[in-house]
Amino acid sequence: MAGKAQYEDLIRQFSAFGAVKRELGRILPSDCPSGSAAVLTLLGRHGDMRMSKLAELLAVDMSVTSRHVAHVVERGWIERSPDPADKRSRILRLTPEGAAQLDELSERTTQLLAHRLSDWTDDEVGQLTRLMARLRASFDDCRLPAPRAAAPPVAEQSTQSTRTPAITT
Repeated sequence: MAGKAQYEDLIRQFSAFGAVKRELGRILPSDCPSGSAAVLTLLGRHGDMRMSKLAELLAVDMSVTSRHVAHVVERGWIERSPDPADKRSRILRLTPEGAAQLDELSERTTQLLAHRLSDWTDDEVGQLTRLMARLRASFDDCRLPAPRAAAPPVAEQSTQSTRTPAITT
């Protein structure tokens, strides 16, 4: 198991990863914020689905999902149709315009990553991808309460730092 210093460094890296996310967000078209891009990406990856499934995949509540969906529907990128199994529900489906928008988003992201990681080997990119997938799998159901860590022994507590590593950079 990794030591406390390694976990603190990992937390600093997570904090710094915000810069990567911000740069990825800046390449999105002005009419396609990150929430809309996430909706298109999930529909492109998983196919037609109910709004409740989309909310689950986005890991946000239904009101947030509804706002994202309304935005992409207004632009003609997805359509909502009645669910034949339950007329109260709607099935979300990418339109051809939505598929074209998703292709553009994919191209922009791919170009940015190819540019920024041009000095990385294919193996290094593959290793990063595998490790990020593994990390995500470790956090897959974020709606379950996190396990509470047992308090360390008193002698160990006195030697630990009291700073909050999540806010250090």
